[in-house]
Amino acid sequence: MSDAIKHECGIALIRLLKPLSYYQEKYGTPYYGINKLYLLMEKQHNRGQDGAGIATIKFDVKPGNRYISRYRAMGSSAVADIFEYVQKKFVAVQKAYPQQSMDTQWLKDNVSFTGEVLLGHLRYGTHGKNSIESCHPFLRQNNWMSRNLVVAGNFNMTNVDELLQQLYELGQHPKEQADTVTVLEKIGHFLDDENQELFDHFKDKGLSNIEISAQIAKNIDVAKILTRSAKTWDGGYTIAGIFGHGDAFVMRDPAGIRPAFYYVDDEILVVTSERPVIQTAFNVPLGAVKEIKPGHALIVKKDGSITEEMFRQPVEQKSCSFERIYFSRGSDADIYKERKSLGKLLCPQVLESINYDIKNTVFSFIPNTAEVSYYGMMEGVNTYVRDFQKHALLNRSDKISDAELDDMLSITPRFEKLNVKDAKLRTFITQDADRQDMVQHVYDTTYGVVRDDVDTIVAIDDSIVRGTTLKQSILTILDRLKPKKIVIVSSAPQIRYPDCYGIDMSRMGEFVAFEAAISLLKQRGLAHIIDEVYQKCMASVTTPKDEVENYVKDIYEPFTDLEISEEIARIIRPHNLNAELEVVYQTLDNLHIACPNHKGDWYFSGDYPTPGGNKVVNRAYMNWMEGKNIRAYFSV
Repeated sequence: MSDAIKHECGIALIRLLKPLSYYQEKYGTPYYGINKLYLLMEKQHNRGQDGAGIATIKFDVKPGNRYISRYRAMGSSAVADIFEYVQKKFVAVQKAYPQQSMDTQWLKDNVSFTGEVLLGHLRYGTHGKNSIESCHPFLRQNNWMSRNLVVAGNFNMTNVDELLQQLYELGQHPKEQADTVTVLEKIGHFLDDENQELFDHFKDKGLSNIEISAQIAKNIDVAKILTRSAKTWDGGYTIAGIFGHGDAFVMRDPAGIRPAFYYVDDEILVVTSERPVIQTAFNVPLGAVKEIKPGHALIVKKDGSITEEMFRQPVEQKSCSFERIYFSRGSDADIYKERKSLGKLLCPQVLESINYDIKNTVFSFIPNTAEVSYYGMMEGVNTYVRDFQKHALLNRSDKISDAELDDMLSITPRFEKLNVKDAKLRTFITQDADRQDMVQHVYDTTYGVVRDDVDTIVAIDDSIVRGTTLKQSILTILDRLKPKKIVIVSSAPQIRYPDCYGIDMSRMGEFVAFEAAISLLKQRGLAHIIDEVYQKCMASVTTPKDEVENYVKDIYEPFTDLEISEEIARIIRPHNLNAELEVVYQTLDNLHIACPNHKGDWYFSGDYPTPGGNKVVNRAYMNWMEGKNIRAYFSV
């Protein structure tokens, strides 16, 4: 994507289903679990470059000994830093206690991060605080083992203010206005309730406190706790948690907005945010990895029993399509096919934009994540050329000459890598003029491929959010090749609305499509709509969220997609560009054809999957009108 945006967090949960000694005997290491956690997190590094954290819990530890271990780190190398820290501990033990270092029971008694349940998190912050305190996992500690709670997740809640009020009414006093706090404390509250109810129940039966603790750990109803906790949550979430005694869970929102995959055999249960990382780390086939159903929680009890239980009634599934277009790694079998399909489906629009002049067109892509959709576009263009040649040759009534045949068969699409991203260059200079000059050199280009004033360049990108990198860098660089025309193709539709479920796209003014619509309203004497929408949004503030509509749709209503695309081309066009410029966007219909199981398209269509989404988009518009450069929801 030319406009880099921060996005989804990632999780990795491992539950060892055998004693540590089993893995020592079979795999030759007592650190099997921690090694696999490292692999799962490193393979999901695309999901967390602000920070990371891990936590482990040991079973059946004697009182007075630690059984929860946690370590967090900041920065793009956080995963490596964390596991280097853990590895140093293991190496120190091996040097100091060479005999005991292979004794799994001794390790469990004496060394941290040797537990049976392991949880990892990769953080990609949106607009929240970027500090070590913001890194998951979060702990809620208590001297009662079964009241301890470890939580990490990939989530944003749209109704944090409402959830905070509910915590106040429960008698709590949260220290921050953040969805991480509300989630942790809400689950923690009902975990406490469940503990107390079970304590009272077994106390009435005459059990001692020590006996009661064991019975509580055995009988805690995890699904009940999650059902009560999530009753009023409005957002997209995959949340993993561990109770101190060993029960663990991963829960997924009722619309299936955020992804969650799992694999289980007789040795291990593993859950991650992306499917191929499980396939890679455990060498298992595609069909062995399952997806947690929306509104369900995958629950593994301390005794190893595993169930998938509903905690909220599922609604129409609206899994995030941006996961398929950009966020998730393209090594997933289905995502790879879908991204190719996105490129192929764009071909009719692309061919029309070049007037079907294949001979004088160079097809390329904007590095690096648009490469797969580029392959799909290549496939579509090649199919068109074959069909064109076949039709022309088979439908001639006269004999074709050798020269005509040579000319027809010489039609070969030109696919070239024109842009190369310079990963080493950092635009650290703060003065605007100097910094813009540096931005223009983030991409290098390939010379000698495009013919001066003859060829058209078609360059495909994943999506266009702000258009600033195109304007400040890519278009200027491509124009140096002296093409007749440049066609920028977006494999995603026009991004028109903010996200409120995890992606760093929450402010209206960041979207070039919104800027284009506002510009057109002013140009055509329709500026009154801008204020009318503001008034509707203002009036909706006190309206129950279930009754609120997305009034920002009215901004786009007067215009066709093509009109907005043409205005976007005008906005992102550098003042000194010589070539003709056109911008082509994916259609919503084709997006759904390419990604049939991921219908979450609210950033394109404005159709939010939860009631809170409409309140957020209206608040984002109000913030824009009032000149407030802030997000429209609370989060860390």
